[in-house]
Amino acid sequence: MSKEAKFYPYTSNGGATLGLSGRTFALLAGDTRSTSGYNINTRSEPKVFTIQDAGKHSIIISVIGFAADGHALKEKLSAIVAMYKYQHGKPISLRACAQRVSTLLYEKRFFPYQLQTMVAGLDESGQGAVYYYDPAGCIEKRSHCAAGEASSLMLPFLDSQVPRLGEVSRETGEGLVKDAFGIAAERHIEVGDGLQMLVVTEEGVEERVVGLKRD
Repeated sequence: MSKEAKFYPYTSNGGATLGLSGRTFALLAGDTRSTSGYNINTRSEPKVFTIQDAGKHSIIISVIGFAADGHALKEKLSAIVAMYKYQHGKPISLRACAQRVSTLLYEKRFFPYQLQTMVAGLDESGQGAVYYYDPAGCIEKRSHCAAGEASSLMLPFLDSQVPRLGEVSRETGEGLVKDAFGIAAERHIEVGDGLQMLVVTEEGVEERVVGLKRD
């Protein structure tokens, strides 16, 4: 009797990411724990990255799911953004970059990146914007969103705390993010160790790193 061999290339490396925008800022955050089942691979795996650091034109991205796919998408997008600046002599706009990410994901729809992705920055009017994607590249602009293992816990918390689009101050937003990850780390073993936040303002990208539960 022959056995059927199945090939499944994906695994989830745990963790959670969160996006939030206001009148003058956009923020992406992620924990730094990487897991495989009940094993911790590393306690210092970033999930949020700077794609373009160019003052008010700065762009950041978060990727969560299969870590190798996340790094592949981030590197491909970084190359595209660098080439755009070389060819046109100016930074790529947030809207154009967001659409390019959608195209990259759609091109892989038959063998998709196993990811939940967010892109954030300031739009043409200077207001913060966060774009959320599914693995096939469907794009949606949101005031706040969450992805990963603890998204079902963090998103209702944000829904109850965040008013209409653009009405959150940066200080309040960073506090909400810390609270959301603190709650998630207490209830999900895949979330923990460190919290990395990237914040885009008129001045560019700023990074905040704080500790989370380590056990």
